[in-house]
Amino acid sequence: MRLASRKGISSRNFLAALTLVLAGGGVLYLSATSLVAKPVTPLPGPVTTRVSVVPITFDPYDPKKTKFGKLTFRGGLNMFARSAHFGGYSAIALDQSGTTLLAVSDGGSWMRARLDHDGRRLNGLSDVTLGPILDRDGKPVRSVARQDAEGLALIAGDTRNGTALVSFERDHRMMRYPFTPERFGPPNGEVPLPKAARSMGDNLGLEAIATIRAGRMKGTVVAFSERLKDRNGNLIGWLIGGRAPGTIVVRRLGGFDITGAAGLPDGGLLLLERRFRYSEGVKMRIRRIKAADLRRGKLITGEVLLEASDILNIDNMEGIAVHRARDGATVMTLMSDDNFSAFQRSLIMQFTLP
Repeated sequence: MRLASRKGISSRNFLAALTLVLAGGGVLYLSATSLVAKPVTPLPGPVTTRVSVVPITFDPYDPKKTKFGKLTFRGGLNMFARSAHFGGYSAIALDQSGTTLLAVSDGGSWMRARLDHDGRRLNGLSDVTLGPILDRDGKPVRSVARQDAEGLALIAGDTRNGTALVSFERDHRMMRYPFTPERFGPPNGEVPLPKAARSMGDNLGLEAIATIRAGRMKGTVVAFSERLKDRNGNLIGWLIGGRAPGTIVVRRLGGFDITGAAGLPDGGLLLLERRFRYSEGVKMRIRRIKAADLRRGKLITGEVLLEASDILNIDNMEGIAVHRARDGATVMTLMSDDNFSAFQRSLIMQFTLP
């Protein structure tokens, strides 16, 4: 809730001070309770649930505005569900039509839902199913150290039946998961990780993975830690499999960290980035990387499509996916990880790329 307008010096200073106090207190609370807030017992099997939504605009002060940076806003939702297992969504995938969403949670569960549209605008989720991510033994993952799913990339099929790669933090691994409408796993293989990826700290695991969808690198998996840096302070990632595997480096701009990645139809890549400071709240950025730049030995900068602060309708944005709409537009879908916290929101929103 905004307590004052952006207009007026005194009200703006009051809002800034109040926001700083609330943000600091809120983040301290989240740091202390993020594990406790997650469901203690995993789901025993798939369950259906109802998700209620409240439509949002990207700029709450100018609801009619649709152009932000180089993107066009197509609509968004604030989502609510009664299930304690709804939330914590760190990575998402969409089918080619953009109608069925698959998401994985850092609480060890998955969600599948149909995205409903009113014309071109997102207006709801239906046919929502939640279920447990299964471990090697075919039982739901129970250990907190093994539940923290952060990255998701489809490698076969679609979002209802297929195979996906899932990356996990803390117990660092990337597993190959076959799935159906009723089950997600157990995994039938593990992707060998580079030595540097295996030896990262607990909270520095593989935050973002994606598959390259076209061109000479088609089928290559791109993986990034949230903020593993080289000696020059730039962000380290890896090309896994494909024709030219190896380490890649992305220029770190403005202290942002990587939280998500999605392959583009032309063989390029989108990066979702986040920056948090107690003094300024949370920020989000979208960068586009050309297919030709995804190679070893090149310092990759990319093109900034959008940078936004929390004066706009963002939260802890971590999930990103891309599909082609019926009208031919390339549509980007973003989703936030609420950390199972009352202080954060589960948001989903869509933009059109230029």
